[in-house]
Amino acid sequence: MVLWLLVALPLVVGGVFLVIGHPADRLAPALGVGSAALTAALAVVAAITRPEASAPLLAGLRVGLAVDGLSAVMVLTVAVILVAVLVFASAEFGAGESRARFHGLMLVFAGAMLVTVCARDLVVLLMAWEVMGACSYALIGFWWRETHRVDSGTIALLTTRSADLGLYLAAGAALAGGVGGLTLAGLPEAAAGWRDVVAAGIVLAAIGKSAQLPFSFWLSRAMDGPSPVSALLHSATMVAAGAYLLVRVEPLLASTVWAADVVAWIGVSTAVVLGAVALVQRNLKQVLAASTCSQIGFMVLAAGTGGPAAGTGQLVAHAATKCLLFLGAGAWLLALDTKDLDRLRGAARRFPLLGAVFTIGALSLAGIPPLSIWVTKDAVLASALADSPALYVAGLAAALLSGAYVGRVLALLWLPTEASSATRLRPLLLAPLPVLAAAAALLGIGGLPGPAAWFAELLGGPPMELPNAVELLVSGAVAVVGVVAAGIWTRSRPALSVSRNRVLADWLRLERLTEIVVARPTMQLAGALARFDDHVVDGGVRMAAATGTALGRLANVRVEWSIEGAVRGVARTARTLGRLAPKTQTGQLHQYYAQAAVALGVLAVLLMIL
Repeated sequence: MVLWLLVALPLVVGGVFLVIGHPADRLAPALGVGSAALTAALAVVAAITRPEASAPLLAGLRVGLAVDGLSAVMVLTVAVILVAVLVFASAEFGAGESRARFHGLMLVFAGAMLVTVCARDLVVLLMAWEVMGACSYALIGFWWRETHRVDSGTIALLTTRSADLGLYLAAGAALAGGVGGLTLAGLPEAAAGWRDVVAAGIVLAAIGKSAQLPFSFWLSRAMDGPSPVSALLHSATMVAAGAYLLVRVEPLLASTVWAADVVAWIGVSTAVVLGAVALVQRNLKQVLAASTCSQIGFMVLAAGTGGPAAGTGQLVAHAATKCLLFLGAGAWLLALDTKDLDRLRGAARRFPLLGAVFTIGALSLAGIPPLSIWVTKDAVLASALADSPALYVAGLAAALLSGAYVGRVLALLWLPTEASSATRLRPLLLAPLPVLAAAAALLGIGGLPGPAAWFAELLGGPPMELPNAVELLVSGAVAVVGVVAAGIWTRSRPALSVSRNRVLADWLRLERLTEIVVARPTMQLAGALARFDDHVVDGGVRMAAATGTALGRLANVRVEWSIEGAVRGVARTARTLGRLAPKTQTGQLHQYYAQAAVALGVLAVLLMIL
């Protein structure tokens, strides 16, 4: 019952908000936050009691949900982040906004993520996966009167939906490979050839959802959504869903000869390349978006190197950190009406509390000791080192870039500047931020030697690879060097050269490349097929119909009229003979003899002729 309530509460309340619409706008913030808080309480109960639930779907197929160690961590993370985001949103959205629609979509979005992390088979996972994609589209384009926001939502939806086809491929291959009930735990037992297809489909869907290379560009467009949407999407839902799925199916990746290595290199490549992209962005939300791709790359790296516990720890620490940073960016957007870093110079000095908590989150994101991501990231790097020194070196390069883009942002935010007009921020808006800052600072405790063993046991996976003192010092020093060097550089040269960094600033032009390589050929092919259908297929159908009609008319003129004439001739002849026959029956004997004589004469003539 607890599990059904956990997933049903946000889904049902959110659905009711969406159905009622504007009449519920006034009550939506309070009811939305209350529902989220109750969901968090149910998440605590579910994490302790570990409930399971199942139901029949088709003949011979039962689907179900379950809370195990990994799910317990995830449901708590999703529920707590949801509360923080909705508290912020309740203070941000005014009476003129569609608050019922917003809170409804956010609750359904979070509910779908809860179903995702509790799903124990591909059928339920696919259902929740689809709902998340639809909600993300609606939330990114929430301010639908602005066309570019709707376009951004469409690009995000089409990109992730293209990758999501991998899940359908995986489900079909699992069915063909003999995986009973399509359970996630049974995927490594699929027949050898089908197992590779299952792994390929899941990897494709996961890297698409988590905005890893080459799908990263959709996350840049997702920044057109409201700040609370970005906070939830980047921290505990949607983007985290792909990393979670790879951690969940880590045994499947390890059971193939290629999947784990591919996943590891995709993760570390994204961490490095998108770290460089984040370094040159001039929009604060774009910096945070690129950093999300980079930090999720560490989680993907952990899944590929057999470190699910390290990847989960990174996911949780990143969720608190990134939620804090996006809400902080949203607060500055409200106060100063800008996301541009040049115009945000000195913003941290003007809002000291906001500046302080944002700085804590930013330093955690950079991996500065002793904050949480320093510990969790080093656990990921330790698992990478055990697998391949090359992966470890690439991971250190990504850590250096993390420090660099954080150092640049903080240097600009704390630069002295002249005061300008600003909107006063409501206390309720800032209320979640100190709590998130504390979490961003302390959640790394799970990667320390004692708690790490307990955390790995909780998740039910292999023991966590722990970094030694030297590795911790190296990683911390790399992060500090990145922050300090970028800070010094930024103070001396605050403005970036757009011309020198155009490719990185445009997210490697991946969207343009996708348009040229995928979208445009697809549309051209669709146009050619449409013309073929119009002129060949449809033309053939029309020609066949016209030919049939013509033949019908010909038959009506040439055949039906001839047959009808013959029938009418026979009828006339019969009528004539019928009229003549009574005339021969006079009753006079001599006439009968005369008729007989004539008949005999005719017969004699015929005999002579023949």
